[in-house]
Order: sequence, then C-alpha cells, then structure tokens
Amino acid sequence: MEPQLDPMKDDLPLMANTSYMLLKHYVLDLDVDFKSKVIEGSIVLFFETGSQYRKTISASKECCQSQFDETCKMRASEPCHIPMINVSTCSSKTECNDFAVSGKEEEATSDGNSNHRNNEQASGISSSKDCCDIEDHGNKDFLLVLDCCDLSVLKVEELDVAAVSGIEKFTRSAKLTVVSKELENIRNQIVHELVTLPADHWKEQLYYFTHCSQAPGCGELLFSTGTWSLEIRKSGIQSPADFPHAIRIWYKTKPEGRSVTWTTDQSGRPCVYTMGSPINNRALFPCQEPPTALSTWQASVRTAAGFVVLMSGENSAEPVQLREGILSWYYYVSMPMPASTFTIAVGCWQEVKQQSFKQKAAIGTNTEFSLPSSQTDLRWHEEICGHVEYPCRFQNPAARLQAVIPYRVFAPWCLMESCEEYLLQLVPQCLSAAYATLGTHPFSRLDVLIVPSNFSSLGMASPHIIFLSQSVLPGGSHLCGTRVCHEIAHAWFGLAIGARDWTEEWISEGFATFLEDIFWARAQQLPHDEIKEQQELKALLRWRRLRDEVQNSEEELQVLRPKKENTGEVSESGASVVKYGLKAEKIFMQVHYLKGYFLLRSLARKIGEVSYLASLRKFVIKFHGQLVLSQDFLSMLLEDIPKQKQSGLTVESIFQNWLDSSGIPKPLLEEGETWKECQLVQQVSGEVTKWIQTNRRIRKSSKKKMKQDEVVFQQLLPDQLVLLLEFLLEEKTLCPRILQCLERTYQLQEQDAEVRHRWCELVIKHKYEPGYGDIERFLREDQAMGVYLYGELMVNEDAKQQELARKCFAAAQEHMDASSAKVVAEMLF
Repeated sequence: MEPQLDPMKDDLPLMANTSYMLLKHYVLDLDVDFKSKVIEGSIVLFFETGSQYRKTISASKECCQSQFDETCKMRASEPCHIPMINVSTCSSKTECNDFAVSGKEEEATSDGNSNHRNNEQASGISSSKDCCDIEDHGNKDFLLVLDCCDLSVLKVEELDVAAVSGIEKFTRSAKLTVVSKELENIRNQIVHELVTLPADHWKEQLYYFTHCSQAPGCGELLFSTGTWSLEIRKSGIQSPADFPHAIRIWYKTKPEGRSVTWTTDQSGRPCVYTMGSPINNRALFPCQEPPTALSTWQASVRTAAGFVVLMSGENSAEPVQLREGILSWYYYVSMPMPASTFTIAVGCWQEVKQQSFKQKAAIGTNTEFSLPSSQTDLRWHEEICGHVEYPCRFQNPAARLQAVIPYRVFAPWCLMESCEEYLLQLVPQCLSAAYATLGTHPFSRLDVLIVPSNFSSLGMASPHIIFLSQSVLPGGSHLCGTRVCHEIAHAWFGLAIGARDWTEEWISEGFATFLEDIFWARAQQLPHDEIKEQQELKALLRWRRLRDEVQNSEEELQVLRPKKENTGEVSESGASVVKYGLKAEKIFMQVHYLKGYFLLRSLARKIGEVSYLASLRKFVIKFHGQLVLSQDFLSMLLEDIPKQKQSGLTVESIFQNWLDSSGIPKPLLEEGETWKECQLVQQVSGEVTKWIQTNRRIRKSSKKKMKQDEVVFQQLLPDQLVLLLEFLLEEKTLCPRILQCLERTYQLQEQDAEVRHRWCELVIKHKYEPGYGDIERFLREDQAMGVYLYGELMVNEDAKQQELARKCFAAAQEHMDASSAKVVAEMLF
C-alpha cells in the first residue's frame, strides 16, 4: 500500500522501485495542445534489471540465436518523422563483439534519440482500473512501480524490439545467453545489449533506440494508478529479470497537473513550461524520480507553427514541418541525469541576437580567462572518470579548452530590448568566469529563457537550459549578472554533481551561492581590494537574511541534513521520501542557500581561497557525473588539508555545528560583527546617519522646506542600497517627505528588484500612499519575490493596504503556481 500523504503538507514520496528495475532511457513523443491545455502522446521506457535482482542467464548463444531466427520475422516500423543518424559514421567495426557488454554492468549507461506516435492505437482505451484487477491474479506477480501524478494513463504495452530491422546483430553477441527459449528473454537481452553499449557507440545507440521505440506492441500490460504512482505488471511474471524491459505508455497530462504551468507570457501569448514544481516531473510523464535513477532521454514534440520548443537537450533543435501548421522539435541528451532535471518550455519565444552592441558583445564573447596553473597540473586527460559510461566532456580535449560554450537567449517579444541591453552581453562573460574557476563546462551548450512573470523563483538551472525571472532584467547588470552566475554554477553543482539525497539541498544551493560571488568577481575583472569589499558587503546582507529567516521559520526546516545519520538511505525497493519536500512555505526559504554558503565561506577562509578552489576543481574532476553526500566533499577536502584535522576540524564537527542543527551555526555567530569594518558598509552607515538626522530635522520643523543643497548624499552600489534601506527599516518613523526624497535621490523605481523590494517594505511600514503604485507593480511583475509583501500588507491591519493585497492577489491568482497561491491565500483569508 502506498502512503496516503497530503500533497501540500507532508514529505514527498519517491515511489519507484529502482532496486528491482532501473530506468536507463526515455523516449518521449508528444503533442502540445494549447486549446485543451494538454500534452498527449507516448513515452517508451528502457530498463535494466535492478541491483537487487540481477539475473545470471546460462544457456548457449546458439540456442538464443536459433530461437530468435525461428520466432522472429523482421518487419519495418511505420514511417514517421525521426531525425535519423548515419550508423556508418559511428564505427567502422560491425562484428558482433562490438556490442559485447563490459564486465561491470553497473558502470554502463545509455543514450537516446526520438520516438513514433500512433494516435489510433491510443484512441478508445479506457483509463479505468478495470483492466488491472490485481485481485484476480493474487500477489505473486512482480509489480513495476513508477512515480506518477495528475496523469491520465490510457494504455501500457510491451514492445517487440526483436521485430526491429537489423536488431539481430545484438543476438549474435558473445555475451548473449538465455536459460529459456522464450522470445521474452530475447527481447530483454536485446535491451540489455542496447543500454550497455560503450560510450563511443552513442550515435549507434541513438539509432537503435529510435527504431526500438517504434517497434510494434506485443501485448498490453496490466496497470493501475494511485495518488503518487503508476503500478504495472504482466500476468505470470514474478521476477524483475523476466519483466518486459521495453514498454510504451500512452498517456496525457491534465490541465491542473502540477509539473507544468499553462499561462501567458509577458506579450499575452500562450505558453507552457516546467516551473520547478515540488513534485518534479511526475505530472509530465511517468518516471523514476529517485536521483539514483540516472537516465538519458530523447523527445519529439509537436506543436502549432509559431511556437518554439526549448528543452534540456544537447542539440540546438531546428523545427521540421510535418504538415501545414504543425512543427516537430527533437532533442536528446547522452549524459545520464535524474528525471527531475528534464525541462521543457513551449511558447512564442524570440531569440535575442546581437544588434546595436554587436562589437561590444563580441569582445565579451572572446574574453577567455586563463585557467589556474593547478588545473593544468591535474592533467585531466589522464584522469579516469568515476561515473557510469557516457560521452564525457571531461575526456574531450576540445571541450576542455572551450571557455565559452555556444549559447542562445530567448524571451517574449516585449522583453527582447531589455535582454539585449545587459543579459546577452553577460552570458559569455559569466561562462568564461565559470570556466576560469572550475574548468571544463559539463554541458555542450546553453539556452537562457526569460520565463513568464508567474515564475516563483529568480532562476532555475537544468541541463543545457536556464530559466530566468524577468525580475533580473531592470536596474542594471548587477542582479542579472549575479543570478546568471548562480545558475551557471549549477551546471557543476546540482547537475553534473547531484545530491544522492534530495534533503541535502545545500550541496547544490550552498555551492552555487558561494560560487556566484567568485564567478561575478572574475566576470567584472575588478581589482582584488574591490572584490573583497563587495564580497564582505554581500556576506553581511546574507547574514542579516539568515538571521531573519531563523527567527521566523520552523526549526525543523532550518536543518541542512534533516535525516542526519540516515541521509542517503532508501528502502529495499529503492523507494524513499524527501523530508518536508511538499511544505509549501519551504520553497520560499533561503536557509539551505545561506547556511551552505557560510559553511563553504568559512572553510575557504580557514584553508585559503587558492587552495580551496583547487580542492573544488579536484572534487569536480573526481565526482562529476555522480551523486554525492555531504561527507564525500568534506572528507576529500580534509584529506587534502591534514593540518585542519589537527585543529579540531573534522567531518563530525562540521555536521554538528553546521548541518545537523537548527539556528545560526556557532562559528558564524562569532563572525557577525566583523563585517562592520568593511569600507562599503561604513559608507552605508554614514549615509544612514544623514537620512536619520534629516528626518529628525524635518519632523521638528515641519513647516520649513528642506533645501536641496542642505545634505549631499553619495551614490551607492545596488547592494549598498539594499543595506541602506534595511537599516532605515529599523527606524520607527520616517516622515513622508523623507520617503519622497529617498525615492527621488536614488531613483528607486528604476533600481533592481532586490532594492525595490526593500523600498516596498518601507512604503508598507510607513503607510506611504504615493508608493502604493510601486507595490502593485512589484506584486504584478516580480512574483518571484513578492509573496512576503502580501503578509506585510496584512499585518499592518490597515484597510487600504489589505484592500491592495486582495486586489493584487485577485489579479495574479489564476496564473500563480500552487504553492505560492496557497501561502498567499493563507495570509489573506
């Protein structure tokens, strides 16, 4: 029985029984219908028997081959549009030994291409549970469990991969043997040979995945759907090794499904995208959610002409017209990744290209920072990768020298000019800075998309694609540049290196927050002293944010390793839960960003930045393409710096002080006062004093007008403005004339979203009605950051402010993501 969990309150269940059958490759073939707000089609899944039930088969290959020849007749698949790969370009060798599997099954992986869709097959199939009456068959049959939610599953069928033309070469492999002479065993052996092809045969593998995905069905499978899962079985099959290893699922999404958002872009045109839902992609396609289920994928997506399909894929897809008004887009990846990292965005996106600043942008693109000498010393070409086999860029000499990978920027039509002003120039600069810090880019290309205003975050990184909120565009390059750096950092930490247990989010977000400062400093090419000052100021802002969050959140959500010594453990089947994964308020918390950042910053200060960054590069080389736990990084770091162990710094002490406890870590409390010595902070303090003194004079002499030349205020950096406004928020009273002067002096309406958020807080606190329009604009255009302001508007118990909150929520509610809408509704009603 699967647990009955409240989808908005409890832990997130990962139901898939990956220890029994492990998904190696997905083939999606989908149609996007904006009228019905449904994505419909099929997905083909290719499996390997899981580690718990690997089966050794012992019969001669002649027996297998003769059975194959007697029972199979080659038949061509129904034609459809698939980008085909020329096998002759893959390898000159055609002997059967080319397809032999290496001795280590668990170290081989797969890769992919595209799929065929047969609409007639899916029509008229009932999605009821009548076809899967488990009681009729007892409990002896093996049950394949997939993660699935908010999907209408229409049909599940086994694929006859043995009927694919040319597939007989897989049955001649020296490693291919079966005990039984049943065709089912031959099919599974073919899939096994296919998913374990060596990495240098990846194009050939794509070719055969394509054709196998088009194979005819050879029998429907019984299935039932629950709240969180899709359960599939085949009558009489009791072992995972005998269960079909290639299956096709016909399904369609539901308009209310929580993995994708149907909305309109900033130009009013319809679009749909995966917005980083707490339930990940299980409402987009049936999958194995546990991060250990590393898989490759390929997808063909059809939609009306005029729409652009962007996806996590290593190729830059070009549309192919299937018939009048319908285009098909095809993507694939060859690096195994968790299914949760799959991302798609379909809309009327426009590519932003170099225009007025063409020469300037070209200079930025060609700026390639030299790698630290320590990277050369590591001799990457001699390193043996520790991940499952795939075409790895770390083993590619050309990729290792590529400071700026190919990139594109997309946005709704109305935001193209804004993207052209800063974003398009910043991407290559930030990519170069990241390369100078960490070395080889794990992914071969990058798309950057400005997503609709209902996006609940400032950014989200996926393989080959980054989503950015429109909130990063106004107010200069600072917020935009730092956010681009943060998301680029996820290519290494979060994607190429993932957390084995999703509760350890700090491994992704803490590293990205720490590295965004390093990348941004290199991108700006500022003198060392200026860099240090900016980073100290940033540290103070983050410390204040962490302090506030710790004071206003549940203690259980402040722990970076909530499962402590049980972190990384799963059940015998491979199923597990993500602790607090479905708490709506958790997605707005920054604690795993901030405490993780301060831990890494503390380690860097103890070890020295040069040595520390060298250790990071070594960690990337050793663990890219793998899943890790906190101790993997900490142990390696301390082994490299043995003297730190003598000073009492151990993995256990770091767990105790930083990862396993709530609140602000003790070592950080001792550092809280040091940032006041920073020159940029002292400059802000001086400006705050001027504003407070001016406010007092005005309040005492309200009839006298403040002369323009009476006080001279200095220009401040964006982060300085944030700190200034935070300090002023601590003042009990600021008169309206001071607020008016404050807004005009710094042109606050034109600043970045971080500054404008603090300005809105000041407006709310002091009930400054001329600023209510700024609040309304912020709640409309900066939804990624506006949730907190709804609460502030209600807390003051001011009728006008409460009316403003309800008015803004009514206008935005329809397109808000579910978690944001729930949290805001609880504040308002």
